[in-house]
Amino acid sequence: MSHHQIVIVGGGTAGITVAARLRNANPSLDIAIIEPSQKHYYQPLWTLVGGGMFKPEESGRDEADLIPYGVTWIKSFVDTFTPQSNHLATRDGETISYDYLIVAPGIQLNWDKVKGLKEAVGKEGVCSNYSIETVASTWESIRNMKQGVALFTQPAGAVKCGGAPQKICYLAEDYFRRNGVRDDVEVIFTTAGPRLFAVDQYREVLEKVAARKGVEPRFRHNLVEIRSATKEAVYRHMDTDEEIIIQYDMIHVTPPMSAPDFVANSELADEAGWVDVDKHTLQHTRFSNVFGIGDASSLPTSKTGAAVRKQAPVLVNNLLSLIQQEPLTASYDGYTSCPVVTGYDSLVLAEFDYSGQPAETFPFAQSKERFSMFLLKKFGLPALYWHGMLRGRV
Repeated sequence: MSHHQIVIVGGGTAGITVAARLRNANPSLDIAIIEPSQKHYYQPLWTLVGGGMFKPEESGRDEADLIPYGVTWIKSFVDTFTPQSNHLATRDGETISYDYLIVAPGIQLNWDKVKGLKEAVGKEGVCSNYSIETVASTWESIRNMKQGVALFTQPAGAVKCGGAPQKICYLAEDYFRRNGVRDDVEVIFTTAGPRLFAVDQYREVLEKVAARKGVEPRFRHNLVEIRSATKEAVYRHMDTDEEIIIQYDMIHVTPPMSAPDFVANSELADEAGWVDVDKHTLQHTRFSNVFGIGDASSLPTSKTGAAVRKQAPVLVNNLLSLIQQEPLTASYDGYTSCPVVTGYDSLVLAEFDYSGQPAETFPFAQSKERFSMFLLKKFGLPALYWHGMLRGRV
């Protein structure tokens, strides 16, 4: 059995950011990250990859280059947690004990929850921005679309960035328009939810965007099956349980998502499977030496990298306080951000907190579509991510 003072499960956005901040605060800390992946991807760029503005490989870096200096990298998958005795087991059969545990494994894509999707995605007009293996198929599908029905889906339950499924829909519509095929393409956006966005200030703007673009929203539609041979999307209506079939020529699918199984099946999970943490301190509700952050946590806010940027300093401050046997005073207010791309030169920068109130960064109305905010997403935020956030600087 190996032992580390602090073990971080997950070397994604949250895990790397927290490790960097801890090392910056106290280089003497003994920290290990458990992460099996060799590559780390800036996933917010995948919307623009799907829209043909970047190549998939431009979104990735070697994980080895991002692990903070002095942090031990354990290249493995976690299998089980035993929080009562402060240890966990990996799939390799190794047992690792800890004084403090940070759970940040990200979110799990459940392709198999939609019948036929796993076999169809990435081929013959079935595409998805949600994996490095399939994101290139989105751009291929969009640029090959000349006529027919372009269908975009959003499933029931939490997904990475609640506004993301709309972004590729609006980009595709803009591409069709700019390339002279818009009149021959019907664009439909289906969602299992009852509206386009959770926060009214931005919802109202996005409803106008959809109307202006001629995008037809269909609410309470939950995709349950893809019949790729006949190009049929099968939905279950969330209120009536009615089966609805829509014929498509291309379909962009946002897969159902959940906490990873090894989290959902552990004693660290709440009833919904997420890491059960206090929404302000990020400390586990039952195991005081455990913290959770990011997409796998129970925090009732949109699951975004921007949220992690605000959660990380809170977690680090509270963990350092706990180590020093001091009260936990840092508090997370639920801040999150969703840059909703509405075309190749426009974006609505939604920022809000737990109360659903806008928590905007800039001194102007961010609910207005702006070219400047599009440039921020395309160039500014990636630089901020790679050089600031993952280094523990911002």
